[in-house]
Amino acid sequence: MAAPGRDHARRNPPRANDSGQALVEFAISATLMLTLVFAVVDFSRAIFIKEVITNLTGEGSSMASRGATLSDTAAAVVAASAPLSLSLNGTVITSSVFNNNNQLQLTGQVSQGGMGASSQIGNSIGGTAILPALVAPQLNQTVYVTEVFYKYKPITPVGKFLVGVVLPSQLYDVAYY
Repeated sequence: MAAPGRDHARRNPPRANDSGQALVEFAISATLMLTLVFAVVDFSRAIFIKEVITNLTGEGSSMASRGATLSDTAAAVVAASAPLSLSLNGTVITSSVFNNNNQLQLTGQVSQGGMGASSQIGNSIGGTAILPALVAPQLNQTVYVTEVFYKYKPITPVGKFLVGVVLPSQLYDVAYY
């Protein structure tokens, strides 16, 4: 005599129409999980690259403010971009802005890298420069600006779909010293 509640096989025999249910559930779950993992990978890469660019701009402006030439500064930033390839997929623009009688004037600018990009502070030497009010130099002072542009390339199929919708196609950062 069998103990009550112990003989499940006899009471609930497997039904023929339930045999593929686990496979269908796994396929749906795996698809959703892989999509989520791919999205997280590309978002994480974008955040990492943005942090690298932020560090590079700060170091570039700091270097220029300590007396390095603008061309040496731009070359050093490109050389220090080890996880990125600014010589192929990015541009570094180093500029100096002088406050001449409360007129912000672009006094020097050097661009280096493999991507064509225009400075967001100004492009003509001797012309007017546009800076945020909080970083404008005092009268007869100079501010050094480093801008880094980088073309973001996703590595997953989901990331390729998200570029232009959620992920940027170009990353940018600027630092003022």
